Amino acid sequence: MAGTKITIERDAELPDALRVSRAMSAPHLGPRLLFFSGGSALNGIARELKRYTFNSIHLITPFDSGGSSQELRKAFDMPAVGDLRSRLMALADETVLGQPEIFALFSHRLARDAPQARLRSEVQDLARGRSPLIKAIARPMRTLIQSFLQDFASHAPDGFDYRNASIGNLIIAGGYLRNDRALEPVLFLMSKMVDVRGTVRAVVDANLHLGVELADGRRIIGQRHMTGKEVPPLDVPIRRAFLSDGQNDLSPQDVPLSKRNRKLIAQADVICYAPGSLYSSIVANLLPAGVGQAIAARHVPKIYLPSLGHDPEAAGHSLADQVSAILAPLRADAGDRLPDCQLISHVLCDVGQTRAACDAVTERHGIPCARLDLADDSRADQSRYDARKVCEALLSVV
Repeated sequence: MAGTKITIERDAELPDALRVSRAMSAPHLGPRLLFFSGGSALNGIARELKRYTFNSIHLITPFDSGGSSQELRKAFDMPAVGDLRSRLMALADETVLGQPEIFALFSHRLARDAPQARLRSEVQDLARGRSPLIKAIARPMRTLIQSFLQDFASHAPDGFDYRNASIGNLIIAGGYLRNDRALEPVLFLMSKMVDVRGTVRAVVDANLHLGVELADGRRIIGQRHMTGKEVPPLDVPIRRAFLSDGQNDLSPQDVPLSKRNRKLIAQADVICYAPGSLYSSIVANLLPAGVGQAIAARHVPKIYLPSLGHDPEAAGHSLADQVSAILAPLRADAGDRLPDCQLISHVLCDVGQTRAACDAVTERHGIPCARLDLADDSRADQSRYDARKVCEALLSVV
């Protein structure tokens, strides 16, 4: 007998102690909270979320152009994998029932200031099974991991910079090469190796770059040039984001969302535009064709949780402007006739956000904005969310 879909609306109390308690008692049956995110801003919340649900979904931007991920991108013409690996580790089972030896290997970084020859030798020892880190892992997992590292080592160019490289990233790179240059198979295998409590996917499996157009007409290509970490922060606001192959702008239709990722969105119980850099962590995930349509078609709470603290990419943006930046690519894909609240149903802010800023969101977009006690009170600047408070708030709207 075929199932029937109905739409139900209800009042939600935040936090809802019953729903939170129910999730903690059976996390394997927990709700499917879907996050559009990137970077490390959500990792603390993801670690806490493991207590409540093993079914969260994380669509991650693979467009990072800085750090050790950039070395792999240059060497192998592949998407950025650092943010994917870090989310896998955040969601991994870190108890003794998990795979602590594999977790330790995936989390290991090479020294930042050692000679290149020594670092290359350390990777070769891992690939040949000589390192204590790899010897601690039981077969057949050890054999599979070694094969990925051997593929990496055999293809790495002579000038590859090993300093501060994540071994987990090198393993993913080797698996990517072994699996016909596809990320999904190796991410699936890594998820199984460390018992990841959720689903982690790249929003698209493509070696592309994020580009932005500034208010003064300048164009910037490459995430590392806009985050304010490796180069000085932007001095004028961002007005538009787009994807690029490094030379040419790409239309959304050139970068379609996969059927598998469409299905994940269609299964979500809650959709969250997560804390992180506004354009490189959130908007970047919304640019592929089909994302806006898939979100619009799903009748569930769709929550924007703005970052606390200073975001260089949101300079010159009010809270209402941030909401507009998220809506822009969604509307371009889903159409202008939809009400804004069908793409973002609610904004959840910390009580530190002003009422005037929240009111402006509702006045401009018709989206309710709730102010809750969500910040980590242990930090003097309250620039980070309290992971438990955020998880309980999101679980309460399911």
